Amino acid sequence: MNDLQGLAAGQAGLTHAIDSVWVAICAALIFQMEGGFAILEAGFIRGKNAMSIIAKVIIDICFGGIAFYLIGFGIAYGKSNGWFAFDTGIPSADLGLGLTISNKLFWFIQLGFAIAAISIVSGAVAERMKVWPYCIFVFIFCAVIYPMIADWSWNPAGWLAKRGFNDFAGSAAVHAAGGFAALASAMALGARRGKYNENGATAIPGHNLPLASVGAFILWFGWFGFNPGSTLGAVGKWELIGTVATNTFLASAAGGISTMMYTYIRYKQIDITMVINGVLAGLVAITAGCNVVGHGSAIIIGLIAGILVELTVVFVDRRRIDDPVGAIAVHGGNGLFGTLAVGLFASEKGLFFGGGSAQFMTQLIGVVVISLFSFVTTYGIMMMMKKTIGIRVSREEELSGLDAGTFGVESYSTFE
Repeated sequence: MNDLQGLAAGQAGLTHAIDSVWVAICAALIFQMEGGFAILEAGFIRGKNAMSIIAKVIIDICFGGIAFYLIGFGIAYGKSNGWFAFDTGIPSADLGLGLTISNKLFWFIQLGFAIAAISIVSGAVAERMKVWPYCIFVFIFCAVIYPMIADWSWNPAGWLAKRGFNDFAGSAAVHAAGGFAALASAMALGARRGKYNENGATAIPGHNLPLASVGAFILWFGWFGFNPGSTLGAVGKWELIGTVATNTFLASAAGGISTMMYTYIRYKQIDITMVINGVLAGLVAITAGCNVVGHGSAIIIGLIAGILVELTVVFVDRRRIDDPVGAIAVHGGNGLFGTLAVGLFASEKGLFFGGGSAQFMTQLIGVVVISLFSFVTTYGIMMMMKKTIGIRVSREEELSGLDAGTFGVESYSTFE
């Protein structure tokens, strides 16, 4: 009997160890995605503001991370009434998720999702937002707004989780939430000077597209921690991990292909900056359903996402909403689409596979509520700060560049 107990204890300990190493590696990959956000966004904007956008991503990590530790994690994964939890810090009690890793390691991987969501906003407010109001918003977003959405979606007591909402790695909770917060922020701030005139939009090219491309590759690489890491363990989950990883790649590659073909047909040239966003759009769109769709469906989802991102960029631009990096289209538009795609393409419950409309309606309700909540709360906070402390830099600082005006440095020095 003692031998059997010892064997069981040894097997349990081995499971804990393997799962902990797996989740720690994936969490590190997710954390490193912030480097991808930083240099992709820096490359997509003008050189005079490159350092300022990197600073904003650092703010996402520092302010957002502390906020998520002190307040946000407890709201997301504490004892919930279905809408909101009331714990603070990292609860020591069982979270009811069936975890084989410590709550502390679970906090760390969830931190990656929280700061990824707020980093979506940093690109949309590039080149014109004050630093300290941005710090305030980052803290509020990671302390309350994102955690409440995570509570609804991923806490076992959350109202969406109880309905069977499938958002495996966060097309809605991370990307739609971040994308619609980006939309609200861009609307509250207004466009960059010179972006729009009576004839329409004026192109403001990014200063370093190779840099932006490297950022995209880092994000692409990190997504294989983002999605497979959401299994929250490796033991007994090898088939699921394989499915998630394969679907993640297929959708991203298909997104790049469809954007490349669409821009070539429409403009007679391949828009490589849009192809970058097409790959990211495919990644965003597959994130919700990478655990429940077939490989063929993943390709279709990616193909649709790659065209949708271009259409959404044009739609947003025509409404004179200035988004320097395309965050609203990539994350907002395709986060919404990817969440709905679960209800259409899921192998067992999808509408296209004989599963009826129940799952689609659950997905629709979930992503609409999440998107509206993120948009309305963000817009309200931004407008309150706009009317009090101000959120936009001065005309002189915007023209000279935030790097010199706010930080007293220039990203690129010229030597005589």
